[in-house]
Order: sequence, then structure tokens, then C-alpha cells
Amino acid sequence: MSAATAARIATVRLGGLLPQRADWAAVRRSPRRDLVAGLTVAVVALPLALAFGVTSGLGAQAGLVTAVIAGAVAAIFGGSNLQVSGPTGAMTVVLVPVIAKFGASGVLMVGVMAGIVLIGLALARLGRYVRYLPTPVIEGFTAGIAVVIALQQIPAALGVTGAHGEKVWAVAADAAVRFAADPHPAPIAVALGVAAVMLLGARWRPGLPFSLIAVAAATGLAQLAPLSLARIGALPVGLPTPSLDFLNLHAVGALVPSALAVAALAALESLLSATVADAMSVNEQHDPDRELFGQGLANLVTPVFGGIPATAAIARTAVNVRAGAGSKLAALTHAIALAVIVLVAAPLVGRIPLAALAGVLLATTVRMVEASALLALARSSRGDALVLALTFTVTVAMDLVTAVAVGMGVAVVLALRAVARTARLQQVPLEAGDHSAEEHQLLTEHIVAYRLDGPLFFGAAHHFLLELTEVADVRVIILRMSRVSTIDATGAHVLGAAITRLQRRGITVLLSGIAPDHEQVLSTLGVAEQLRRDGQVFPDTPTAIKYARTHLMHTLPRQHDPAGASRSPRTTPPLDASPRTHGEQPCEYS
Repeated sequence: MSAATAARIATVRLGGLLPQRADWAAVRRSPRRDLVAGLTVAVVALPLALAFGVTSGLGAQAGLVTAVIAGAVAAIFGGSNLQVSGPTGAMTVVLVPVIAKFGASGVLMVGVMAGIVLIGLALARLGRYVRYLPTPVIEGFTAGIAVVIALQQIPAALGVTGAHGEKVWAVAADAAVRFAADPHPAPIAVALGVAAVMLLGARWRPGLPFSLIAVAAATGLAQLAPLSLARIGALPVGLPTPSLDFLNLHAVGALVPSALAVAALAALESLLSATVADAMSVNEQHDPDRELFGQGLANLVTPVFGGIPATAAIARTAVNVRAGAGSKLAALTHAIALAVIVLVAAPLVGRIPLAALAGVLLATTVRMVEASALLALARSSRGDALVLALTFTVTVAMDLVTAVAVGMGVAVVLALRAVARTARLQQVPLEAGDHSAEEHQLLTEHIVAYRLDGPLFFGAAHHFLLELTEVADVRVIILRMSRVSTIDATGAHVLGAAITRLQRRGITVLLSGIAPDHEQVLSTLGVAEQLRRDGQVFPDTPTAIKYARTHLMHTLPRQHDPAGASRSPRTTPPLDASPRTHGEQPCEYS
């Protein structure tokens, strides 16, 4: 493909990813309902944005900036009418190690790099393939992320500063030791109180924003009572000035793994959230490639204003749908409302206790985990339970990227094992044809037909070789290939090796019913070339049987009994005495 052709294709695809006039037709249906939904989501999103900003390490302002900028850009350019984007707990899990190693500028660089990757995925039209991630992997790292987020809140909930550790669980353990040495009950009481109000209130009145109510109550209590509580601190009024001072091309190589992890997480969480939103609504269908494009632009722009990498948020999107949103106007209203809060109420936001935000996230982690779904997966099969447990454990003990890689690797191995088990080698009987019963019995003592069912690939090929080369001593073997579902290079080579071993034992091998695409693989790798030259590859099984009988009648030594009947000496046991049969099947020729 020439550079000019590639440029034209990219231009056409980019045009298809940009907003269209028809996208905003839904706004005219019920703008008032969308405005109300957007304001509702903003109330829910405010404490979450502050909490995730603090947890990320860049501060509460970074969380607000992300909710405003990423929320607006993703709403305009994304592929879902209902999606709400901003900072999320899963993203902070990836970002905490980055800020510890590379500082704030490293986080901003990772955001830009992840945005470029997401835009590339959208141009390559890879959005549809994210849905193939196995459910046990998704549920495993979701539960693991919930535990990690909860562990991240332990220092703030206990009112401890300066806790150390290489992993989040180590930091939480150090915070617990420091708290035991010098306990302060106020922070933990505030954190647990906020979490309890959110969880109990959601069961009582799901429509009310209990997170904001609980945080406001905790802030008022901290102002009136002489409690020793750490606060968010002063926040600048307004959005930060755009800046590219964080760019450092020398750090790109070291940041690539983190950027890929952020891009993968943003793609996965956004597309899963959009799928959930479609299921909760009527006649809504998101465009996965446009959604990736919108998330890519959001992550490309947000770091310029000092925001952290963002993705769509399932919790906020669900609130948006339940509030009656029907167009992109709702998500855009949510971003505008948060921008107004930044401009007007920044001094009030700065007085919020950190322990209250820790309580918000503790309650959020409880909501993230669906115990019934985890139990159902654990009981469904041993393979799913293993993938679920491994992904969860590695997420908590190591990191998210390693967890997804381990989970996917184990899932692929188990899937290949399951597919390999469907491959079978079955002996099938021969039809009598025009021969007499005595002659047919004689011929079946020297001819055996095997049918290959299922895939002949690297996962099953060697088992097939073992079975085939252990057949009884016969003169002719017919391999019926019409039911082979797939064959790869390993399978082809193993088939060739089996044919060679049989021929060395003096057995004639015939092939029948090879599919055209399998024929191409075998021919390209030079498998069974001698059989083709000798005319021992046939389009169907009856033709192969006819050739086998003719060949056998001409090659067997003949001796005559007194009555003049032709007989051949028995050289093999009867067909049903073969040591490697799997039960006779009805003879279906193809």
C-alpha cells in the first residue's frame, strides 16, 4: 500500500469518527430532561472527582479538571449518547506507581501517550474486539481494583501521613501500624460514617445523592467541632492555564508500558460502560470506534490543563441513564456544572476532610463488587474459577497490567485445551459394496478407515499422532479429512510425520475429503506430496475405498483351496480387535 493510499484511507476513517450533525438530533427530543440528568450526575460526580484526584497523587484540583475537560471532550466526540467520563478508581490504580516513579509530569505524559494510542486504535477500527476479553478476567481485575482502591484509602481513613511501602497493601499495613501506635478516632469515624450513609441511603432512597449529603455533613461537622482532620486545602479558582511544560521526549521509552496499560484500561472500561448503558436504555447503540476516538481526544487534551488520564465511568453513566438522559447534552451539562463549581465554590471544596473522601471511595469499592456474579463464575467451571482467582490475586499483589496478562494467558491456555479435547480419531466401518461376504471380510482385515473430527492444530496434533501410529498392522489406512475443522502448520507437519511412520511399516495411506483451504496448507508445507504423485489423495471416501480394494486384490499373495475359491492368509486380527478404536460409528461418506 502506498503512502498516498494509506493517507486517503486514514482521512476517510477520521471523517467517519468526527461528530456528525445527526448525532445531535437527539438533543431536540427532550432537552429539559437531559439538563436535569446532567445536573444530577454532576452532584454525584463531584465527591468522586475530588476523591480520585487525591488518590491519584495529583490532588483534588486534578480530579475536578479531569471531570470537566475529559467529560466535555468525550461527550462531544464519543460514540455513546449516554456515556459520562472522568477520573475513575481503576485508573488511579495504574497511576499511583507512575507518580511515585516519575512524578506529576510522568502522569501527564502517560495521559497524552495513552490518548495517541486510543486514537490509533479507533483509526484501526479495533474497538469491536475489546468485547472478546473473557468475563472471568474482567470480573477478577474489577474485584481486585476494588480491593486496591480500598487499601489506598486506609491512610486517609486512619488519619495517618507518611506511610511507606512498595505496594499498596504494604502502605496500608504501615499505616495501620502507625495508627495503632498513636490512634486518632476522628478520621476513621468520619470515613466509616460517610461510607455507611452512602450504602444505607442507597438502599433506602437510590435516587438521592447521599455521597454529596454525607460529605457536606462531614465538612460541616469538621467546621463546628474541634476535630483533628486533614483537609483538601486551598484550591485555585478556575481551571489551570493550558501548558505543555510537562512534555519530556526523553522519558517516552520508560513510560510506554504505563501508557499502554492506561490506554488498554480506558478502552476496556469505556466500551464496557457503553455496553451497560445500551442495555439499560431503549434503542441505543454506541459506536465502539468513535467511543475510543472520543476517549483518546479526552486523554490528549486533559493533561494540557493538568488533569489525570480519564475513562468512562460505569457508576456515573448508570446515574445518567436512570435520571432520564437521552442525548450527549446530559454528559456535557455535567461537565459544565462541575466547571461552575470550580469557579464559584472552590474555597468551600477546599474545606472537605480527606477522611470524608476516603469514606466515599470505601463505599464505592463495595458497590463495585457483585458477590453474586463472582460466586456464579467461581461455580461455573474450574477454569473460570482459576482465571478469576489468579486475575484478582495478581491485581492486588502486583499490578493491573500483569494481572490482565496472566488472566488472559491462563484463559487462552484453558480455551486451547478445551478445543483440543474436541479433536477425535474414530475408526469407521467399510460398506460391503459388490463383494461377497467372504471377500468383504477378507478385505476389511487389511483395510481400516479413520475419520478425523475437530481441529488438527498444535494443541491436539501430537495426541493425534500417538493414536494414529499405534493402529494394528493392516495393509491400507484411509484417513477421512472432511470433518477436520481447522489445520495449522503444526497439525500439517504432525500429519506428515504420521504418514511417514505408517509407510515405513509397509502400510499404504490414502487421504479423502480434504477441504480446499486445508489443501492449501498441506500443499504449501509439502505434506503428502508423494501421496498426490502416486494418486492416493481422493475427493471423497467411496473413491478411496474402491482404490484400496483394487490395490489390495492386486498386492495380497493368493492361495487356492480345493474348491477353487481364492483365499489369502490371515495376517492381522479382526477389525474389532484393534487396540486403539473408539467404538464403531455409522458410515457417513464424504
